[in-house]
Amino acid sequence: MKAIIMDRHGGLDVLRYGDMPDPVADAGEVVVDIHAASINAADVKVREGSSSVTVPKFPHILGRDFSGVVASLGAGVTDFAVGDAVFGVLAARREGTYAEKVAERAAILCRKPGNLSHVEAAALALTGLTALISIEDTIRLRRGETILIQGGAGGVAGYAIQLAKHIGARVITTASAENHAYVRSLGADQVIDYKKDDFTKIVKDVDAVFETVGGEVTTRSFAVVKSGGRMASIGSGHTAPPSPRADVQSLRPAVGRDRPHLERIVHLHATGAVRVPETRVFPLREAVAAQRISEGRHLRGKLVLTMSP
Repeated sequence: MKAIIMDRHGGLDVLRYGDMPDPVADAGEVVVDIHAASINAADVKVREGSSSVTVPKFPHILGRDFSGVVASLGAGVTDFAVGDAVFGVLAARREGTYAEKVAERAAILCRKPGNLSHVEAAALALTGLTALISIEDTIRLRRGETILIQGGAGGVAGYAIQLAKHIGARVITTASAENHAYVRSLGADQVIDYKKDDFTKIVKDVDAVFETVGGEVTTRSFAVVKSGGRMASIGSGHTAPPSPRADVQSLRPAVGRDRPHLERIVHLHATGAVRVPETRVFPLREAVAAQRISEGRHLRGKLVLTMSP
């Protein structure tokens, strides 16, 4: 199979387009012919060697979420057949979707509905999973509450804005001026230009914060939460950042992989509650160009790789 191969940690120059052995399905697994795979911010960190995810061996293939068609079945798989369209996210700490094929446990994959293209399903997979677990399962956002979502134009944050509005919350978000119209179209009630304004001087006493940026934004976000409120962060590593306030709960969403959450993504899209983010598409062999945009960290929506038929 063709793949984007990484032989060592480093800059964009460590990525090359080449051949890797086709995967084989173990018991309980399926091999999927990938049609589209999403690029995520975590991919850049793994490539650079700054991620908590350890590369088990080189050569290594990046990528976590995908959409495609079942090509073969491992022993014991009865819930899918060859030819079924599926999408999903690889098991935690597994990678390998910048490629034409991947093997994964059937139990954590979901059928792709006909009203989603492979590109759309790939764009929704990990972003949707992360936002659902963060907003619904971790923060437990409720109707009538107010939430600040940092970095609203990003894939996960953009999904979270829509989900929060669907729940019935008031949504404040931060974005650069050129993305204000976009995040308002997703449902944001108030938008703060983070390049011009200090959000801590504008926002106060929110019920919750969903923080996707990291760094000093994480630390400063605690100041705007009301007493008894909560903050969930995915921008500050794999553990919850220490809260400087005893009256504000600091949370780190545990983003697992399972079919029920993927089915909820399908349902929310089908009912019109959440739409597919703005998406830029690159052929697999141009993954370096796509990652160059991703590492700039000012992306609107999602980047998706497509494979040759």
